[in-house]
Amino acid sequence: MNKQERLELAHWAIKEAKKHGAGDAAVNIGNSRDIDIEIRDKKLDRLKESTQNYLSLSIYANNRYTSHSTNDLRKDSLGKFIDEAVAMTKYLSEDPYRTLPDPKYYDGQKEIDLGFYDPAYDSVNSDTRVKIAKEIEDVAMTQSDKIISCTSGYSDSFYESTKVHSNGFEGERKATAFSAGLEVTVGDENSDGRPRDWEWVTVRKYKDLLPPDQLGKPAVKRALDKIGQAKMESGTYDMIVENRSASRILYYMNGALRGRSLQQQRSFLEGKLGEKIGSDKFTLIDDPFIVGGLGSRTYDGEGMATKRRVIFDKGVLKSYFIDWYYGQKLEMEPTTSSPSNMVMEYGNKSLDDLVKQVKRGILVTAFIGGNSNSATGDFSIGVVGQYIENGKIVKPVNEMNIAGNLLEIWKQLADVGNDPRIYSSWRIPSLYFKDIAFSGI
Repeated sequence: MNKQERLELAHWAIKEAKKHGAGDAAVNIGNSRDIDIEIRDKKLDRLKESTQNYLSLSIYANNRYTSHSTNDLRKDSLGKFIDEAVAMTKYLSEDPYRTLPDPKYYDGQKEIDLGFYDPAYDSVNSDTRVKIAKEIEDVAMTQSDKIISCTSGYSDSFYESTKVHSNGFEGERKATAFSAGLEVTVGDENSDGRPRDWEWVTVRKYKDLLPPDQLGKPAVKRALDKIGQAKMESGTYDMIVENRSASRILYYMNGALRGRSLQQQRSFLEGKLGEKIGSDKFTLIDDPFIVGGLGSRTYDGEGMATKRRVIFDKGVLKSYFIDWYYGQKLEMEPTTSSPSNMVMEYGNKSLDDLVKQVKRGILVTAFIGGNSNSATGDFSIGVVGQYIENGKIVKPVNEMNIAGNLLEIWKQLADVGNDPRIYSSWRIPSLYFKDIAFSGI
């Protein structure tokens, strides 16, 4: 089904919904293809391909709302599907805030190429996919005789969709993504431990995938560096969070920034717009216009035109993520339904430079387990990493824990690296925090 056919079908579906009693409707029609390759112990362990066509339908009828989806796009079947969807909606309780966004928020959508789609996708065949995964494993297995197991993989995906609202919005997307990497486990002869680590990347363009040696070698080195890991004494240490893991601690802020949490009074950031809750090093931007960005977009899930927004500016909270529905409930101007690319303003020091600044600290390379309370900001999370003394990495540590409050820890942010991880929609560099309480032995 091409773009014009999807557009015509979407308008037909909206017309049918209105004929059966809907006041407004939103339709999203698309198709997707996903392929996943996995190599384990030099054998092809998984080759999976899935394709689907879909139609999702949102019904707005007399302040009532429902959402529905189907994979059957034949008009004969869709007619009954839409009729039943509208009929079910009428049984729900009224909610005066359930409407499509004001069309003025559709205006201003940028007409720019964000590099979503790679024409090279059509030239990638199954032999190439398997070859990439095998080469990654081959590189890894030559790095050490301590390797116990290695699982490498490759995947790619394609989708295109058309979104139409009955009150005037129309949008089109076509995108590709390519991923490759591995997970490796090594033996530790001095204990029963089996340290493991990984390296994975996801990109929009096939040519931007890292070569096998830049995936296999780092993953093995990371795993080997964990041999001998153990708990340390509890105490106060400086903490550097490596860029691969930095988004985890920042993600704990995400729920508290949402309109739903604010309206339900489950956000520790409620009422704090304009207040300084972090250090001057803490500047965070929601940027939907990064070419090739995994979260880039010109309109959000509600069809509202996207804008670049500063969320935190030198520690000061500047904006929430307010969708249309909760904007009406909160009587606040809507911003966007969800973040796009979260970009932290980075500094001028490499990770090595940050490590050299530490007299006594821990380089966190991974977080394990943990939880966070979006209502209070309290958090507790396990860490894996390396102990630093006088600017040098001394030994691996494991099963340590940090706990605190998000309103306090961001005030302890002392420096920011120059290494944002570009293989994620959370482009966060390595972060240096002062005087963090760790619990261990």
